[in-house]
This record gives sequence, C-alpha cells and structure tokens, in this order.
Amino acid sequence: MEDFVVPRLYSCYKCQNQVSRHDDIVSKDFQAMHGRAFLFSHAMNVVLGPKQDRQLMTGLHTVADVYCKDCGEVLGWKYEKAYEQSQKYKEGKFILEKFKIVKDNW
Repeated sequence: MEDFVVPRLYSCYKCQNQVSRHDDIVSKDFQAMHGRAFLFSHAMNVVLGPKQDRQLMTGLHTVADVYCKDCGEVLGWKYEKAYEQSQKYKEGKFILEKFKIVKDNW
C-alpha cells in the first residue's frame, strides 16, 4: 500500500479556508505593508479585486488585491503587470502576507 502524502497548505488565519500550497512558494523574502510576505506561484479559494496601479518598493506595478473567498479578508495581492524589466518575474504571482496565513496539515 502506497503512502498518501498530504500536501502542506496555508490557510486564511480568520476562517481556515485553504489558500495556497507550501510547494508553490517562490520566495519568502518579501516585505508587505504589515511585515513579511511570501511570493506564491498559485493561490486557490481567493477572489481578486479590481486591477490598479500601485507604487511599491520595487517600482510601479499593476496589482489586484487578493481576498479570501470564504470570509473576505484581504490576504495580499496579485501582480498583474510589472513595468520594470527586472520585476517581470512577479507577473501572475501572488503575495500573501505572513501574518494573514496559517500552516495547515503540517
């Protein structure tokens, strides 16, 4: 019988809705408005707000706020467009603030 490996997940700190997988972390070396944040390649069970241009520490980006689908809590943002060539790798990826997510299945 094969062992079934349960993926390590991150959930919304408010309602425990699963929002991302540990395996989807691109970088843990990000800063958000309220402290550390993780860059994820994918997020799930979230809703995106309207796109808007925002001046961030690394330059101008078009972003959409990321909300928990279950409770509506703002968890971070999605990079829709980066205007500087060196920041293009962020496009389509998600920032989730560390204090807004909790480990699940660890």
